[in-house]
Amino acid sequence: MSRETAIAAFLADAGWGDAGRGPLPGDASFRRYVRLRRGRETVMLMDAPPPEEDVRPFTAVAARLRLLGLSAPEVYRTDAAHGLLLLEDFGDDTFTRLLERGESEEDLYLLAADALIALQRQPGAASGFSSFGIDRFLEGAELFLDWYLPAAGDREGFRAAMREVLAPVMAGPETLMLRDYHVDNLMRLDGRHGTAACGLLDFQDAAGGPPAYDLASLIEDARRDVGEAVRRAVLARYRAAFPDTRDLERDIAVLGAQRHIRVLGTFMRLARRDGKPGYMRHLPRLRRMLERNLAHPALEPLAAWFRRNVARDLHIPAAE
Repeated sequence: MSRETAIAAFLADAGWGDAGRGPLPGDASFRRYVRLRRGRETVMLMDAPPPEEDVRPFTAVAARLRLLGLSAPEVYRTDAAHGLLLLEDFGDDTFTRLLERGESEEDLYLLAADALIALQRQPGAASGFSSFGIDRFLEGAELFLDWYLPAAGDREGFRAAMREVLAPVMAGPETLMLRDYHVDNLMRLDGRHGTAACGLLDFQDAAGGPPAYDLASLIEDARRDVGEAVRRAVLARYRAAFPDTRDLERDIAVLGAQRHIRVLGTFMRLARRDGKPGYMRHLPRLRRMLERNLAHPALEPLAAWFRRNVARDLHIPAAE
């Protein structure tokens, strides 16, 4: 069965076979989204072709988030064998678009922080999901060596330094880590109030992990500069919700650095392997944020590795 035949059969069975179709812009994955319109009704088709994609994690995480009172799209129909989902349509008001229209950066980021706080307050939120341990963090970071700087030496030193800086962060409590928590994947939903007004997208890679990871993803965005005042406001909101949180700045620095290292490799792979050079424009921002994180004393083992091996590309200050 061809891909288009499978989609046509899926939509016909769901009662949307005669709907108008409006494809949405693609992203960095193999997934694509199509808005289906039938009169005033709309739904979203997720086309996630196997074996590159698997829709089952998305449906599982969406069900958990909705159970916890958060706004993930409702899944109306599933064909896991063909990688097809029919989803609730959250509209077009991503935080990114709202920011471009001049809406308050602080208000949107505080709404995102409140939704994250609501998730992390739930006991057992990550129950039943796999844990994202040090080995998986290290595997992601090694994309930097594979694609961004394949000529770098001392790979074993890199792995050892990453393990050393990650270990204290991983020793803390675990929550459901959505892993791509930033303004492109957050939406404001009209007619909903409180944290329910924050729509969540692109969470299929969720796993149990350190709470500060999604916070770092939010305020250290690979695609846009977040104002320092907004960063401080988000951190203050988070600290007020979790006053017993220790070493938050350390955890953000460590997890932010790991994320920036991984994303540098990912964006380079998208450009070189997948013919998507548009992500290259974000590399200077990623390097700046990585340099700032590596200046934290807790990251000195990794900063020392960068000074020895990557001095040409990144200015990494010595620890004071």
